[in-house]
Amino acid sequence: MRRDAAAIGLPPPWAAELELAYQCRDGRTIPVRRRHCGPLRVQRHFIDAAGQCQHIIVHPPGGVAGGDSLSLAVSLEEGADALLTSPGAAKWYDGFGRPASQRLELSLAPGARLEWLPLETILFAGAEVSMQGRVRLQGDAALLYGDVLCLGRPACGERFDRGHWRQSLDIERDGRLIWCERAALAGGDRMLDAAAGMGGQTVAGQLLWAGPALPADLHQAVLALPLAGRAAASQLPDVWLARFIGDSAEAAHHWLRRARRLLYPFTHGRAAQEPRIWAT
Repeated sequence: MRRDAAAIGLPPPWAAELELAYQCRDGRTIPVRRRHCGPLRVQRHFIDAAGQCQHIIVHPPGGVAGGDSLSLAVSLEEGADALLTSPGAAKWYDGFGRPASQRLELSLAPGARLEWLPLETILFAGAEVSMQGRVRLQGDAALLYGDVLCLGRPACGERFDRGHWRQSLDIERDGRLIWCERAALAGGDRMLDAAAGMGGQTVAGQLLWAGPALPADLHQAVLALPLAGRAAASQLPDVWLARFIGDSAEAAHHWLRRARRLLYPFTHGRAAQEPRIWAT
């Protein structure tokens, strides 16, 4: 039975927007625009020894309630190199019949590189969530995109048996669509247990590289990584994609970060350094 938000007396929803832009100056990437409206912002940036700018995106309420909307627009100028992550899990609460949404827009000029690597997204039972992502790459711009999705909270006995999750991701290069993905899963759907779906497991992760094709030995090295779950990878004409399914967000992040470390000398020309926030 669906519970009505007005009858429960929930507060009005929040709309939050964040706009970021980065520029390369003297071999270092710096933020040149930072505008926010509502509860969505970034902490002070950090520039590593290679000149990459690292930013932590913060949503101060700590969770997304029914009716809330988040909008992020990120642009990198020519040659900019940035990494965006988050300080903790993104919790999407029971919406009580009100859908919540997130819209992500990434625009990269030629020679720019962006890593989008937030911590996990947790969907509580009853969450009704729509996540839309659109990426525009110009020239030889490159993207390393990773995420981890947790369905329900099995540690406290909660299954994702109510609600709905929808996700879309479109990636264009010079105006040509090179990746188009659509996913939809209802709470309690039989695909949660089906072998062709989640197979009874509750955590899914992915790592996508939009850039030059990976060498075959590097692709095989990722496939050979030890893991607590299942994983597979494919080199497609314009993107390389690896996916993970398991029962632990920690295991998913461990796999994703090991895969990132393997890829990094090829994708970035140097050894990978993890953001400090990941160690806290």
